[in-house]
Amino acid sequence: MTQNADKPTAVVASPSPHAQAAAALLFEQYDFQPVEEAEQVIALGGDGFLLQTLHDMLDRGRVCPVFGMNRGTVGFLMNEFRVEGLRERVNGAKQFRMAPLRMEAVTVSGETVVSHAINEVSLLRETRQSAWIEVSVNGRVVLPELVCDGILVATPAGSTAYNLSAQGPILPFGSKLVALTPISPFRPRRWRGALIPDDLHIGFRVLDPIKRPISAVADQREVRDVATVEVRVERERALPLLFDPWHALDERIATEQFAV
Repeated sequence: MTQNADKPTAVVASPSPHAQAAAALLFEQYDFQPVEEAEQVIALGGDGFLLQTLHDMLDRGRVCPVFGMNRGTVGFLMNEFRVEGLRERVNGAKQFRMAPLRMEAVTVSGETVVSHAINEVSLLRETRQSAWIEVSVNGRVVLPELVCDGILVATPAGSTAYNLSAQGPILPFGSKLVALTPISPFRPRRWRGALIPDDLHIGFRVLDPIKRPISAVADQREVRDVATVEVRVERERALPLLFDPWHALDERIATEQFAV
């Protein structure tokens, strides 16, 4: 299977029976290459599996375009699954580049952990005690004390996920913004979040990490008992996603703003 200049293409599928059956159908009709040799990838599964595929690429340091086809539940980041005409669909797909968030967390014990997030980085209380967090932007303290269940930083692609459930705003794709959204804020009571230009750094300092421990989560990757967390957009590591022109990512996100 090829795209444009006969690019080698691989298929990856989630372990679910639904996705595995879809992969078997594709292998009956098309020739594919191993992931290590591919220049583009077809991912079969749900949104979670697509995020896992992109994270695997970031970890390997080798990124190539991904065309997802939905064999999961919601499939917000996926295209419709069809066997026929796949070569033509991938050839005519519209490419979007999503810059991930880079999270650098320092734990109470002094360990530094760097991870990436495509949807969001969230700070969450670990116990029944509320979290006390200082928030800064580009080194300037903007909230000396936020008392809450947590707080998150969401990309435009992730703004329709956990961020939206936390009453955060939906960000148009290409807006060059991230959403800073509190989770169940108690004080200040009227603060409901902020929109931050994506070229700024966002910092969090846990004010009482022993009595009120907090974990930091980059998509599904958790670091427990953090003391400080720095988040920024890493544009130089943008991830290319391929979409059918009639159902592209920017249109999906725009449509979500009017969902009821």
